Amino acid sequence: MRSAPKKDEIVAQLRARLEEQLEALTASQQASQAGAAHEETRAEDPKDMRSTEASYLARGLADRVGDLQTQLVALARFTPVALAPGAAIVPGALIDLEDEDGEETTHFLVPAGGGEKLRVENTTIHALSPTSPLGQELVGREVDEDFELELPRGRTTLTIVRVR
Repeated sequence: MRSAPKKDEIVAQLRARLEEQLEALTASQQASQAGAAHEETRAEDPKDMRSTEASYLARGLADRVGDLQTQLVALARFTPVALAPGAAIVPGALIDLEDEDGEETTHFLVPAGGGEKLRVENTTIHALSPTSPLGQELVGREVDEDFELELPRGRTTLTIVRVR
């Protein structure tokens, strides 16, 4: 049986990853916003859309910055708890799944940062949102349950091996 990475370490690493993304996106958003107001993006004729496109880009980046800020607040408020043996899967659960080929993956059900892949204590951990298709399937399930899930590579059967 694999040793379980500490949940607090996973959350800290996930938070650091989101903070890095926020810093980079904030810089891009500010540069894009400055570019949208720059002289060179002014329309030279009625069909010239440079300034409109630049402002759309700046707005999209600003929305993503706001989303990352919200995710960081959610992670700051999140305290994962230890689950009792046999407990059902809830946010904060560290879950080992096995696919039809016998390959195991580890997932951490978190309120923010879903989709990120982290490396903690020699274990690859997939941050998983409870609202993702896999997250929705897992919430409330227990160890040894099998379920089918439609993935990009096709329909597959997964087994819950461990919940911590």
